[in-house]
Amino acid sequence: MPMFEYACKSCGKEFEVLVRPNTAAPSCPACQGSELDKLISIPAVKSESTHALALGAAKKRDAGQANHNARVQREYELHHND
Repeated sequence: MPMFEYACKSCGKEFEVLVRPNTAAPSCPACQGSELDKLISIPAVKSESTHALALGAAKKRDAGQANHNARVQREYELHHND
């Protein structure tokens, strides 16, 4: 089922709608307006390289969080008996 992005001509709100076959035209969730511009969406591309990039970013984020947690734990241990 395709997702489409729209912008309301009345209020300017941008939103996504799941469009199913044989359904009525969408309306703006903010103002219920029916004059909409269909926006061009960038497709999500999944490949081995994008997966590797995402995995690398997650590892970097997790390593940073682990370092922070280790520092906090060490500070706690140093000042626990004060």
